[in-house]
Amino acid sequence: MPGVVGFGALNMDKIALVDKIPSAEEEGFVLSVEWHPGGSAANTIVGLSRLGMRTGYVGKVGRDPEGSAMLRDLAAEGVETSGIVVCEGRTGAGLSLVDRQGQRALLIDPGVNDCISLQDVDLAYLASFDLLHMTSFVCKSTDLSLRTQLAIAQEIEIPLSLDPGQLYAERGLAALKPIIEKCAVVLPNQRELRLMTGLAPAEGARKLLRMGARAVAVKMGLKGCYITDGTIKERVPAYGGRGVDTTGAGDAFNAGFIYGLMTGMSLADCGRIGAKVAWFCVQKLGARAGLPTRKQLEELADGC
Repeated sequence: MPGVVGFGALNMDKIALVDKIPSAEEEGFVLSVEWHPGGSAANTIVGLSRLGMRTGYVGKVGRDPEGSAMLRDLAAEGVETSGIVVCEGRTGAGLSLVDRQGQRALLIDPGVNDCISLQDVDLAYLASFDLLHMTSFVCKSTDLSLRTQLAIAQEIEIPLSLDPGQLYAERGLAALKPIIEKCAVVLPNQRELRLMTGLAPAEGARKLLRMGARAVAVKMGLKGCYITDGTIKERVPAYGGRGVDTTGAGDAFNAGFIYGLMTGMSLADCGRIGAKVAWFCVQKLGARAGLPTRKQLEELADGC
C-alpha cells in the first residue's frame, strides 16, 4: 500500500457531552466527560491506518503524561512515530462541548505544537512516504510551525494534501500558496473555502485549481461534498443521516478521500468513500472511536 505521513497538531481532547452549548452569559450542564487523543491530521492518519495504509507522523508533544499517551495511542494504531519530537513543555489540548444533537464548540490550547522548527523535521523521513497531509496549527503567539510547513512544501518532491481548518483559512490564499500549489487535493469545508476565497464552492474551488492544486474537495456536511479537478465537477451526497457527535467528521472524510486517491479511485469514488468513513465516525463520541476498518467499509450494503 502507498504511504501517507501527517504533519499537524497533536492534541489530547477533552470531550464534554452537555445539555446545550451556551452563549455568552448563559449556563449549561455537563452530562459526561471523555478523554481522547486527537489533532486533525492525526485523526486522518489514524483513519488511513485502519484502512490498511502505511502511515507516519511529524509533530511535537510535551514530556508529560498526555504526550506519552498520544505516542502510545498512535503506535497502537499502527502509525510510525519516529518523526514526533518529545520536548519540555505542555502537550497540546482541545476542549470540545458536544450537545445532544451532535453539534459542537471547540477550544484549543496549542502547547508545544506551535514551536516546530525545520530542524525538528527529517526531510528524508518525509520522502519515504508517497503523500504528506498537512493541517493547521494555532500560530497565535508565533508562526514558527506554519513557516516550517511552508518551507517543507518547497523542499520536498512528494505531493501534498491540505485541510486548512478555520485557522489557516482566515490567513487567506496568499499565505498558503506554497502549500496549495503542491497539493494533489485541498480539502476545506464550505465555510473555510469562503474565508479563503470569498466564493461559493464551485467558484472557490476553481480559484484553488488556478493556484496549482490538482483537485479540490469541498465538505458541506449533510449536503455532501463538491469535488472538481477542473474537468470533473461533481456533487457527492452525504452517506446516512445525523450521528451522535460531529467531532472529527471532516478528518474522517479526509481519510476516506485520501485512501481512494492513493489507491487509484475516481474523484467521485474518493468522495463516496470519504462520505462513508465520515458516517462511521459520527456514530460514536469522539474523533476516532468510530473510524472504520477496510473490512467494515466493505460490509456496508453497497460496499466500497
